[in-house]
Formats: sequence, structure tokens, C-alpha cells
Amino acid sequence: MNENMTPAVRRRLRALGEDIRTARRKRRITQVDLAARMGVAVTTVQRMEAGDPGLSIGTLAMALLAFGNVERLSSILPEESDDIGLWIDRENLPQRVRKRNAESRGHGGQPPYVRTREGVAF
Repeated sequence: MNENMTPAVRRRLRALGEDIRTARRKRRITQVDLAARMGVAVTTVQRMEAGDPGLSIGTLAMALLAFGNVERLSSILPEESDDIGLWIDRENLPQRVRKRNAESRGHGGQPPYVRTREGVAF
């Protein structure tokens, strides 16, 4: 696994490990205490702070939980910021949309929307 990693990925993992070390030290938490909060061995914390690529994402999640930042995991690749994914979705849109007949609507012949004073709601 490690031999396939690019230098850019290795650098970012080392930087992440340094960020974790800095966050721990700012909070005046020892490696022993962080390991206890995470439920791992001290050597795991040391490996994480060194940017070891062999650690699981669960280990990172437990560190974030110990720091009170576990919600940051959801900001790694949010759907609304995935420009490539959004582009792919746009490229896969149908070229045209055809009106369905009443039997295929599945709404008893009624359109799948509701007219209100504000407009049409689906």
C-alpha cells in the first residue's frame, strides 16, 4: 500500500500528523491521555502524529472526537463542493424530457405536483 502512495499524499499525511500533534499540545494533552481518550495504544498516537499511512480512518475519527471536532469528517468531500461529481451529474442529464401518459404516472391519472397560490410544488 505505501509503495503506491504519491509524494504529495505522503507530504499531506505528514502535515496532518503535525496538525494533530499541534492540536494535542495546544490542549496540553499528553500522548498517553489522548491514547486513553481514543481507546488506542500510545504507539498508535505516535504513528498518527508521524503521518503513518497505515492507520485506519476510524483512528482519525477517534482523534477528532477526542478533540471535539468529529463533525469535521463530513467536510472532507461534501457533495455540494464536489465540482467533478457535479459536472458528471450535469453531463448525464437527459437530452429531453417527455410527458408521461396518465397510466404510467402512478398518481391515479393526476399530475405528480400540486398547484398552490405561490406556484407549483412537487
